[in-house]
Amino acid sequence: MTEHHIEDASTLTGWRKSSYSGSQAGSCIEVNDGYAGGVPVRDSKNPKGPALVVRPEAWASFVSAVNRGELGE
Repeated sequence: MTEHHIEDASTLTGWRKSSYSGSQAGSCIEVNDGYAGGVPVRDSKNPKGPALVVRPEAWASFVSAVNRGELGE
């Protein structure tokens, strides 16, 4: 993967809010499962801002660590 970020994340469709994001406004991340170059992650407060693109295996490892409670609050 050569692309590590997307300057304007609003150019992608199919964003979904993380199930671990709080219900309070301002504490949400969104991911996009349909991007061929990896897993884009963005701040929901800034939909036209940048998105970080993470390798799929790194994202899976991160999600597993969250599910096991290894990252704290």
